[in-house]
Amino acid sequence: MLSAFREIVLLDFEFQTPVGGKPIPVCCVAHEVRSGRTFRLWQDEFGKYPPFAAGADVLSIAYYSSAEWGCYRALGWPMPERVLDLFVEFRNLTNGLPVPAGYRLLGALAYYGLPIMDAVEKQELQVALGTGTWPGRFSRQEIIDYCESDVIALKRLLPIMVPLVDLPRALLRGRYMCAVSAVEYNGTPIDTDMLAPLREHWIGIQDRLIKAIDRDYGVYDGRTFKMDRFARWLATQRIPWPMLDSGQLDLSDEAFRQQAKGYPQVSPLRELRSSLAGLRLNDLAVGPDGRNRCLMSAFRARTGRNQPSNSRYIFGPSVWLRGLIKPQPSHALVYLDYRQQEFGIAAALSGDPAMQEAYVSGDCYLTFAKQANAVPSDATKATHGPTRELYKQCVLGVQYAMGEYGLAMKIGQPRIVARGLLGLHRQTYKTFWRWSDAAVDTAILAGRLHPW
Repeated sequence: MLSAFREIVLLDFEFQTPVGGKPIPVCCVAHEVRSGRTFRLWQDEFGKYPPFAAGADVLSIAYYSSAEWGCYRALGWPMPERVLDLFVEFRNLTNGLPVPAGYRLLGALAYYGLPIMDAVEKQELQVALGTGTWPGRFSRQEIIDYCESDVIALKRLLPIMVPLVDLPRALLRGRYMCAVSAVEYNGTPIDTDMLAPLREHWIGIQDRLIKAIDRDYGVYDGRTFKMDRFARWLATQRIPWPMLDSGQLDLSDEAFRQQAKGYPQVSPLRELRSSLAGLRLNDLAVGPDGRNRCLMSAFRARTGRNQPSNSRYIFGPSVWLRGLIKPQPSHALVYLDYRQQEFGIAAALSGDPAMQEAYVSGDCYLTFAKQANAVPSDATKATHGPTRELYKQCVLGVQYAMGEYGLAMKIGQPRIVARGLLGLHRQTYKTFWRWSDAAVDTAILAGRLHPW
């Protein structure tokens, strides 16, 4: 598998990370596997290009590599063309499984039973490097040796993981880490002139938010959310609500988020609770150039999504805070997102013609309702909005293996209605369900799941 590459370079950087700022490389160590060459670069030795080979026939290997490629960007080095990230592959191989020692490099070594006695993880040195307080505390040699210990650990891990890795797709994931480094390096421009007074007056703003929004709910006593008042409001609105095993209302943000999808009147209250409970404006990581930057934590979620810090990332807290995003003069920002992406992927992978027809229509939810003969062929979102919403929730629920109990709760309808919707989905998209059921059977028998 690795024979296609002329050179294989394992590398690691140590760097300073100012809050909200760009990385400042301190040193780099790289080992070229085939020749045995070693490169040790200090901060005054970085050139215009990497000292090791580059190109499509060179494989660059690192562990959580967006940090390394961020250093590449800081140095003006061209991005590597072929990347294998052993963190990403370890995360992929163990997703859903217990990982006793965690997902850091030493955790991967421990998972595969590799010796870690000579592997180093000096918390004090890591903090000093990150904050830029290492001068006078740690010598150049100590830092380079520490950096090289990670490269040696990579070299130890590589032969164990290579037979387990699906290299063609692993290279796509590695390429994604290069893209993530661009997101982390460039950041998001923030209106700092607005952020400063917002931070200063945030407590008073919270009090005014409660007064303005709670007038429609009457669930707050001062700054305290009262569960009994909320229960009375739910009863008057005829809104079902998930319960905890204790019999109390589930007041988690996830419960509010799910219920707000079916009952839009819940949304303002959810935003208010999120603003009061989770929003710490001083944690928002804004660098000296006025840009918000933080680690994207790529592939951290079990679904394979990014999982950046909610408090440090501008897209993490309440949606309204995105009003602080402001492009510099003569620039514009564009917010792009996929529509009905998971549905389209399922239609393509399963080869279901009815599902593909629904996807290309531009509104798969309404088309599903038409295909199920629940609405006339000329129905629109405006004329049949409530019915479309029911079928939308069914489509979204199916994609995450939701059953009739969960769907009934989401749509606020009896289980028999949810059961009927799920039955219509199976009847309408028979090819998809044959493919999906076969995939589940294969996963149970083989212990692995590949959707292709």
